[in-house]
Amino acid sequence: MRDQRPNVILFTTDQHRGDHLSIAGHPVVETPNVDAFVEHGAFFPNAYTEIPSTTGARRCLHGGQRSYDCGLIGYSATEWHEPNTLAAVLADAGYHCINVGWRNMHPRRKLYGFHTVIPHDLRDGDDDYWDWLREELGPHAHERTHGVDANGWLGRPWAHEERYHSTNWTVDVTIEQIRKRDPTKPVFVWCSHLRPHSPFDPPQFFWDMYINRQLPEVPVGDWAERYNVPQPGLPRTAWYGRLTDEQLQRMRAAYMGCISHIDYQLGYLLEMVQGGLDRNLMMVFTADHGDMLGDHNLIRKCYAYEGSARIPFVIKYPNSLEAPSGTFEHPVGLQDVMPTILEATGTPIPDSVTGTSVLKAARGEPWRDYVHGEHSPCYSPDNAMQYLTNGKEKYIWFPVRGEEQFFDLANDRQELHDRANDPAYADRVTLWRNRLITYLGERGDGFSDGERLLERPEGYGPVAT
Repeated sequence: MRDQRPNVILFTTDQHRGDHLSIAGHPVVETPNVDAFVEHGAFFPNAYTEIPSTTGARRCLHGGQRSYDCGLIGYSATEWHEPNTLAAVLADAGYHCINVGWRNMHPRRKLYGFHTVIPHDLRDGDDDYWDWLREELGPHAHERTHGVDANGWLGRPWAHEERYHSTNWTVDVTIEQIRKRDPTKPVFVWCSHLRPHSPFDPPQFFWDMYINRQLPEVPVGDWAERYNVPQPGLPRTAWYGRLTDEQLQRMRAAYMGCISHIDYQLGYLLEMVQGGLDRNLMMVFTADHGDMLGDHNLIRKCYAYEGSARIPFVIKYPNSLEAPSGTFEHPVGLQDVMPTILEATGTPIPDSVTGTSVLKAARGEPWRDYVHGEHSPCYSPDNAMQYLTNGKEKYIWFPVRGEEQFFDLANDRQELHDRANDPAYADRVTLWRNRLITYLGERGDGFSDGERLLERPEGYGPVAT
């Protein structure tokens, strides 16, 4: 008898801001295929990453765990030894588990519970896309022959035909692997895209969609003067500084073009699996973190600010699942993806999981008050941070420099005004500070003694660059 459990595609992007979906209210970005999930699904506009850089965020995602519980509170290329990964649990439950695309998990070809891994992982020997591109275009072909860095702010169109872009390759290989799956088992596929992470290089069609558009004004807060360093002279991988209007336009237009390119390829993927998986297919669309894109004169990720910490989180329910559809304001995180998928597939949730199925939020069941996130020093020791947010307010603590920030997101989603020292917000700041004191005090790792937040002027952990 054929297994009737739903098939699952976890469709992820990297460095994708939570406000850069049309369903999130962005005035320019077009994502019609993701938006359509809410016809029989759920959109969570207050979704945040527990660790706003790739490797740690993916531990939260694939282990269903908070930052501290996953064993990594920042960025580090270290092996993970969690036995109860999402793929491992589903494989033990009888799912055929396939992973295609960008991973940044270490070692880069470790299976982590998947039966098949076909990576695009930016290292010769660990990048099947690069091997394919050289086979197609010759021995000197490379993803970045256009000169746009993989961690930079430059933007320009893709240098080859659209079909050679890694976004297309990732979807094409995913479709091929789905067709070759074990037909007696339900399938779990992690289709993972590097973009819109830099290089910001959409195919020409998607570049043209945005390059001449009037884009929203770049927000710069009244607290951001310390990052106001003008061009010329900024490295192309700079993490802060004031870009020119032309540089901002190219970067942001290319970034938006990468997002719409991915959305179109998502539509193609769904078309190709119709009549097979689509009879009972669950889709989860999310990302590991965002990108500041020049907001507050900041670039890249690892920050607690909305551009970096807020992520997309949209679910398409399988036909077999009945749950309320629409938009839900609950604060959710990457730790919630695994228990959501396990609940929908009828798979027991391991005790190691700290997240909660967002289906409970959609059904109106009790939910958490906030999401906690953190990052060890990145780019500079001063950047190390802890934060709490419910999508309406946000409290940030910088342990190395002993400073705090507070934002009234309900009235200032762009974080233009730091209210930490505003007397009108004193009670709210105290409330959130005390929440963080209690939360970190229970960990006992030197960030709180249960009565106050502890400064770490000597720094802590590695500094990524």
